[in-house]
Amino acid sequence: MRKKGIKVEAVDRLFDAIMSLRNKEEYYEFFEDICTTNEVLAIAQRLEVAEMLYAEKTYNEIAEETGASTATISRVNRSINSGNGSYDFVFERLNNSN
Repeated sequence: MRKKGIKVEAVDRLFDAIMSLRNKEEYYEFFEDICTTNEVLAIAQRLEVAEMLYAEKTYNEIAEETGASTATISRVNRSINSGNGSYDFVFERLNNSN
């Protein structure tokens, strides 16, 4: 059985909703309404883990500093190495905006 991807109409609508947000406060309000606190924190943790992997920190250092499990670190590392390359352009944009 083939796993269904995320490119479905409902996700398109979600991304349209996110792109309609105008500032960080609206992002906070929307994500507090649509996600649990733990869901938002888990996504933020994955981004933090990715940044640390880019900085060549070890799994143990990352786990200690972020509280992420080695399974989460491994999943993020796999996405960095075999994913769509989104971490690359996101970090480039974040670094260029500072």
